[in-house]
Amino acid sequence: MQTTSEIRSLRSQIKAWRQAGLSVAFVPTMGNLHEGHFSLVDKAKTLADKVVVSIFVNPMQFGANEDLDAYPRTLVQDQQGLSERGADYLFTPTVETIYPNGLDAQSFVDVPGVSMGYCGGSRPGHFRGVATVVTKLFNLVQPDFACFGEKDFQQLQVIKTMVRDLAIPVEVIGVPTQRDVNGLALSSRNGYLSEEQKQQAAILFKTLNWMKEEIQSGQRDYAALEVQAIARIEELGLKVDYLSVAERNTLKAPHADDQQLVILAAAFLDKVRLIDNLTLDWS
Repeated sequence: MQTTSEIRSLRSQIKAWRQAGLSVAFVPTMGNLHEGHFSLVDKAKTLADKVVVSIFVNPMQFGANEDLDAYPRTLVQDQQGLSERGADYLFTPTVETIYPNGLDAQSFVDVPGVSMGYCGGSRPGHFRGVATVVTKLFNLVQPDFACFGEKDFQQLQVIKTMVRDLAIPVEVIGVPTQRDVNGLALSSRNGYLSEEQKQQAAILFKTLNWMKEEIQSGQRDYAALEVQAIARIEELGLKVDYLSVAERNTLKAPHADDQQLVILAAAFLDKVRLIDNLTLDWS
C-alpha cells in the first residue's frame, strides 16, 4: 500500500490508474480505524479495481467544545490494518494541505434540509464541515464510488443529497453498521468507554429494536413511543440528546402512512456521545 500526504502524488497515481482504464473506490475516514472502517474497505474492493482511503481529522466539523485535540491519532496501526485489508493507497493530508488559507477563508458547502436537526441541531456547523471536506476529497480523488457507514445515517443522507444536488459524478454507497457482540455500534469514541460502560451503552440499540417491534406491531403514536424509549435509556444512566422516528429519505417527521422509516438516536454516557439508528419498513 502506498501512502502520501501530498496532493501532487495522489493526483499522479489517480491519473495513472485512469489511463490504465482502472476504476477507483474511496473510503474517507478520520483514522483510529476499527472493524467498521475496515468493512468499508472490504465493500470498496468489491466495487472497483483500486481502493483509496483517506485519514484526515477535519477541524471544520468539530465545535468549540468538542474533542478535536483529544481525538485519537493511530496512524501506524491504521496503516498496518489497511495494508492487511488490501487498500491500495492511503492519503494523509495535513490541515494546511486541505485548508491552505485557514478555516475562516475557506469556501464551504451547505446542504439544506437533511442537515437540520438531530446531529445537525446538536452540533451547529458540523455538517457544513463534513460536506465541505468530502467535496474537496471527492475533487482530489475523483472516485467512481465512495463508501460511508450507515451508523452515521444523517451524514450519509447529507452526502447523498449533496452529490445529487451538485451533480458530482460519484456513486455513494451505504455500508451496514458493524456492532459489538452486545449490539453497541462500533465507533472510534467507544475507546473512551470502560468494558462496564460498553455493556451499559448497549441499551441504546436494545431500545431501538424495541421501538422497531412496536411500530411493526401497529404503534403509530411516534411521539408517545419516543417518550417511553427515552425513559428506558435514561433509566440505565445515559442522557439522551435526541431520539426520533423519521421518514428515511427526508429525515422529516413521518406521516402516519409513511412506510420507510428510520429511528435516529444520540445519547451521552458521561462525556462520550454515542449515535445509532435503525431502519424499518412496514405495510
